[in-house]
Amino acid sequence: MLKSGAALVRHALEAIGVEHTFGIPGVHNTEIYDELNNSQSITPYLVGHEMAAACMADAVSRTGSSIGCMLIVPAAGVTHAASGIGEAMLAGIPLLVISGGIHRGSDKRYQLHDIDQHQILKPLTKATYLVEDHQAILPTFFEAYWTAVSGEPGPVFIEVPVDIQLFRGEVEQPLPRLEHFTPHQEPIDNSAIAAAAQKLIAAKQPALFVGWGAVRARQQLIELAELLAAPVATTLQGVSSFPGDHPLHTGMSFGGAAVAAARKTVGESDCLLAVGTRFAEIATGSYSVEPPSELIHIDINSQVFNANYPASVTIQGDAGEVLDALLIELRRALNERINDGAGALQDNTAERVKSIAKLKLKTQNEWLAGGDSSRVNPAQFFTALRAKLESDAVIVADDGNHTFLTAELLPIHRAGGFISPTDFNAMGYCIPAVNGAKLANPDSQVIGIVGDGAMFMTGMEVSTAVHYQLGVIYVIFNDGELAQISQAQELPYRYKTCTKLAHTHWGAFAEAMECAYLPISQESDIETVLERAFLIAGQNQPVIVDLNVDYSQKTAFTKGIVKANLNRFATADKLRFVGRALKRKVVG
Repeated sequence: MLKSGAALVRHALEAIGVEHTFGIPGVHNTEIYDELNNSQSITPYLVGHEMAAACMADAVSRTGSSIGCMLIVPAAGVTHAASGIGEAMLAGIPLLVISGGIHRGSDKRYQLHDIDQHQILKPLTKATYLVEDHQAILPTFFEAYWTAVSGEPGPVFIEVPVDIQLFRGEVEQPLPRLEHFTPHQEPIDNSAIAAAAQKLIAAKQPALFVGWGAVRARQQLIELAELLAAPVATTLQGVSSFPGDHPLHTGMSFGGAAVAAARKTVGESDCLLAVGTRFAEIATGSYSVEPPSELIHIDINSQVFNANYPASVTIQGDAGEVLDALLIELRRALNERINDGAGALQDNTAERVKSIAKLKLKTQNEWLAGGDSSRVNPAQFFTALRAKLESDAVIVADDGNHTFLTAELLPIHRAGGFISPTDFNAMGYCIPAVNGAKLANPDSQVIGIVGDGAMFMTGMEVSTAVHYQLGVIYVIFNDGELAQISQAQELPYRYKTCTKLAHTHWGAFAEAMECAYLPISQESDIETVLERAFLIAGQNQPVIVDLNVDYSQKTAFTKGIVKANLNRFATADKLRFVGRALKRKVVG
């Protein structure tokens, strides 16, 4: 049977279940775009920049039911997209990155876009593939898909040369099927499950620390926390892995850069169950956490075990499957304990819940009581926003001070209901990711929290939302600075170098984009503006909310990492930095 390469690509994507593609057409991929235009199940979306395509696809994978997919031009399209691809790679997010390629059948050199894309993307992807003939297209796409979603997920790259797209080639019947390429899965280590259960039962103060790898295992986490009366902290990326309104939820991280509820409960545990986290720099508050010696670590990737903190028990596997097995073993062991006359575990739930609630209220009151009265207190804003959010709302943050304010002050109810750049830390993520999340969740509220600095990077993607009539809300935390870095400069340097932003009239920007614009200049504006913003978004129109934010109070994360980093310096270096800061404070 003769088929064009482009037709086979379309067949592969439909079989995989791709619903959206993001990118920009060019001479090396227009044949595939033409095929997708006729697809009944896939809609191609035009973006303004390929980084936006990557972030939109990332958001689809994180919040939707299908894998995110990009269809981009080679060379410049690939390098433009690299930041978003790298974000997905370090965050463990599956993506299909599809690019055209030069005419491989030509004997001409120096063709347009002639560069080794695979070398560029090798460190940013789980695997790269070059399609060499028509017969290889379906097997390559199906293998790439399973590579992307299996084990620790991540992006994969497929180059389809333009000549293979354009021309027809022979393919055998019947065509390969997706399920023929299903990967093998290792069984769970039952002895490790039994050991973990015994340690949790023996603990006086067990606790949970959960990351994005546990986001699909939320129900098991709730059952486990309630069974053990265990407080729960999350990573930044895993903020939505445990419901923020659950009485055992404490906050992000658990060390010196955590809020008091997490620091004084999870931080003082004698047995910590960590699920779906690598104990990376942000998750640990610049490595300021001190896990107990009884650390039980569950992750899909065995390479994360003992990398930064030694574990007493390690269990490799999918979080949901491992936790299912652990719950069965815990209940069996607890019943055996009762039958042996040792009695049930002491129920400390009421005491721990009361302690967590008291610490959270104290933190909230401190936020509400402080700050600059001429600007908008972020705690006031997030309290009002939470009251207007439905339980299935999706919140997208960018990288900056607002990220940690959101994580500390806005409870997230939905699994996968908070996404942000984390370990790769690519500014510019929010605006396009909001658009992608809305396409994946058309019936849910989708709100972006973005700093004015990040808005400069990808703010033009507001026009994509206007073009496709996406009813989303972008809230600009506007302070005229790169706040997270300027705050980090202020203490050790007393100067703010290259972190002051040029003044921007965001109302004029919104008008140019044909987007609604609503400023919040003072706290009395919050309720009225949010009411209008949700009303406009409900009519499939994007809205920019310009928040005159007060950043005078620092988050627990910011204060914690400054202290943690300083404490790691040698004494001489510490004295030099402190002395310089004191001198500059005195002399100006």
